[in-house]
Amino acid sequence: MRLLLSAFVPELGPLAEHPPAGWETATVGVGAVTAAAATARLLAERRPEAVLFLGTCGRYDDRLQLFEAIWASEAIATSLAEVRGEAYRPALERSRWASTLAGALPCHAVAVPPAITKTREGAALLAQVAPAEHLELTGVFAACHAVGVPCGGALVVVNDVSPDAQAQWKANHAEGSRRLVERLRAAGLFEEA
Repeated sequence: MRLLLSAFVPELGPLAEHPPAGWETATVGVGAVTAAAATARLLAERRPEAVLFLGTCGRYDDRLQLFEAIWASEAIATSLAEVRGEAYRPALERSRWASTLAGALPCHAVAVPPAITKTREGAALLAQVAPAEHLELTGVFAACHAVGVPCGGALVVVNDVSPDAQAQWKANHAEGSRRLVERLRAAGLFEEA
């Protein structure tokens, strides 16, 4: 069995009620810490052979287009304070986790800050780290890496990282999730299970 995860049910799109054969679905909540705890629990309970996280993300600049579907090649824990040089992580702290499932979409690194960035200045700074921002992926990937379960993340860009991000996300997240599932099906990802 493979496990499809998302922060909340709408981001599973049409797979929420009709998962592909060989897959189960679950949600892990919002934010990296919550997602890590929930993913660890699900890994222990269900013992999947692999995990795929589906979600929405914001773009920092025009390297990505709205409604573009991407495969997270790497999830990077970061913050504006780090990028500005106002904070640092201890040398022993891990802050990057690679996808260990083969990607079915164009690959891009994804920045995972502790909160949603809402300024254009912040977006420009974090664009130095990755082209997209997401909140849960480091938690999911960290939990999977800890127990050796292959993991991947498929995301769809539904908003610009800006002062208008929340309104744009609300208007686009359901359609984006539907399109993401459509792209994954077209790529044949669910035929492998």
